[in-house]
Amino acid sequence: MNMTKSKKIVTSLIATLALSTLSLNAADYGSVNGEKITSDDINSVIRNAKVDFDKLPKKTKNKVLEQIVEKKLLTEKALKSGVKSDSKYKEALAKVEKELALEIWMQNESKKIKISDNEAKDFYNKNKDKFKVPATLEARHILTKTENDAKGIIKALDKASNKKDEFVKLAKEKSVGPSGPKGGYLGKFPENQMVPEFSKAAKALKVNTYTKSPVKTQYGYHVIYLEGKEAPKTLTFDKVKDKIKQMVFQEKFQNIIKSEVDKLKSKAKIVIK
Repeated sequence: MNMTKSKKIVTSLIATLALSTLSLNAADYGSVNGEKITSDDINSVIRNAKVDFDKLPKKTKNKVLEQIVEKKLLTEKALKSGVKSDSKYKEALAKVEKELALEIWMQNESKKIKISDNEAKDFYNKNKDKFKVPATLEARHILTKTENDAKGIIKALDKASNKKDEFVKLAKEKSVGPSGPKGGYLGKFPENQMVPEFSKAAKALKVNTYTKSPVKTQYGYHVIYLEGKEAPKTLTFDKVKDKIKQMVFQEKFQNIIKSEVDKLKSKAKIVIK
């Protein structure tokens, strides 16, 4: 459960603040009336865990810091105004306290759950079907609007000494599909992912060979080149151990919460209108 924060702070009232006095190193971002500017303050403005504040351009850093300064000054003013005695403040605070209490309680309960390697291995052995990877193909194709165009491409491939290089060249020149500029490359995909006619023709090919007749689908006519083929397999336990532990953890946690809810419901006086 995550609490959402929807409070908006006006950021245009103190646009002329001198931010040059604020240190921009990772350890010290400055302060406002003695209150430190922390990494949490910065993260609340950036709202993107992948962005490294310390690597941002100086101009962008200053904008972020400016927003933090404005927020802290406005917050300080709000607290001094006596807002804590406002009934709306008290109601909102009570709601936040309840949400926070539930959040922390659930976090504490989740920390009690431990999943051993043996428990994870047992789950793996009983659910191996969940970790099966279907057969995969790696292919290129050239898509044409007419059957004659596809046949012409096949004839050109038949004459070429280096089939793959010629296929890539023809794909870039002739294919009307979006993969044309990439030499017709489709990447790796489950063997039955494509439309049935395409999948059937691709599966029938040997690696490093191409279809000798056009393959018709709803999109047009295809010439297919198979670059690779992998048989179906079951992922090893070591590769999925962490995922399994997460799956078992979630199941246990849900069961704990459901059990607690059921007990509380049995003792509670609940009125639904």
